Amino acid sequence: MKITIIAVGKIKEKFYRDALAEYAKRLGKYCRFETIEVEDEKTPDKAGEALDNQIKEKEALRILKHVREDAHVVTLEIQGQKMDSIAFARKIEKLATYGTSHIQFIIGGSLGLHEKVSQRADEKISFSDMTFPHQLVRVLLAEQIYRGYRIISGEPYHK
Repeated sequence: MKITIIAVGKIKEKFYRDALAEYAKRLGKYCRFETIEVEDEKTPDKAGEALDNQIKEKEALRILKHVREDAHVVTLEIQGQKMDSIAFARKIEKLATYGTSHIQFIIGGSLGLHEKVSQRADEKISFSDMTFPHQLVRVLLAEQIYRGYRIISGEPYHK
């Protein structure tokens, strides 16, 4: 199984980069894991809805260049389905069982995802109704993927 996180923007803080690298290393035992960062657009304060949409569309075009036709695409969106770690693990396991060889998770920029990306998704998930820094969400997602594989493998970790 290959798992890719496609995310808008670069991680600037070293502690986030280090945490993501640690989970990437741990995941090497279970899957091929990679992170793809696409350039984010500068967002002026009080830009307005039209400009916000233009910014999201530019970011969407960059994201969609990396989305594979044969991948199962999961977007992270506030309106997405919420699930616990065990359900998340079972979802990964079920996809693998039924022949999915590549899962791509997509994390949008500070304005969220453009509808073009959302429409391409096979599934939409949400970690919370709360808003988190996008750099932190990458770490949280990598940790949940790792936790999921530990659960699938029957290894201790998820408590």
